Amino acid sequence: MTNTLSILMPVYNEQCYLTRIVERVLAVPVPGDLRKELIIVNDASKDRTAEVIRDLCASYPEIRAFNQPVNKGKGAAIRRAVQEMTGQYAIIQDADLEYDPNDYAVVLKPLVEGLADAVYGSRFATREMRRIVHYHHKLGNLFLTHLSNFMTGLDLTDMETCYKAFRADLLKTIPLRSNRFGIEPEITAKLARRRAVVYEVPISYHGRDYAEGKKIGWRDGVSAIWTILKYAFVDDCDTRIVELPENDAFRVSGGTLHSETALAGEDNA
Repeated sequence: MTNTLSILMPVYNEQCYLTRIVERVLAVPVPGDLRKELIIVNDASKDRTAEVIRDLCASYPEIRAFNQPVNKGKGAAIRRAVQEMTGQYAIIQDADLEYDPNDYAVVLKPLVEGLADAVYGSRFATREMRRIVHYHHKLGNLFLTHLSNFMTGLDLTDMETCYKAFRADLLKTIPLRSNRFGIEPEITAKLARRRAVVYEVPISYHGRDYAEGKKIGWRDGVSAIWTILKYAFVDDCDTRIVELPENDAFRVSGGTLHSETALAGEDNA
């Protein structure tokens, strides 16, 4: 593994926010003199996201971008990004403005200092600032976190957070099956089964509502419950994922844009 932070960014219909979040991600300093690679997986967006990605690739050589042939969900996009990453550490970054890359330093610190195998950035731990969002959405997050804690024995305050950072060598050994938002409890359950050392740190949060493009819904909550219960009893961490060959890549000046063949995976939606 190189001295690199791999930033894993699943994208679906984010033409309005993508350029701003990419610029923030690439501008923010990170600890340990790490260089950054930004891996963008476009999950068959229907708006101008693909055009925005091409323009970004032309401007930023740190970007490596991949296209899903059909929309599969956040989990499938993260799975693809994990396959492609080359860094020593990895962090998941949504393609909107809810999570602030300025928190990278606090999230990555336990990893860089060798204290943790994985770090969760909590929206509900003590922090400087958060946007007040829908109360019932928060209750749903807390319920899923408590259910996950009960099944895994961890003591998280925010299992559903986007900001999860990992030792990349560990993350690459964890088989990921969930195609949609079930990826969050699945990763958590499998970290617990591996007896990984997990830290949690407070982060800021600027949540958006559905009118602003928020995508997760009640069906994803039901799917998360099923995923938590499933991986409380099912241990598939020794099962090998077969990686299918990918199509030829083509280069846009600076970054690289690839096409993806179908990936194996179970849809928990």
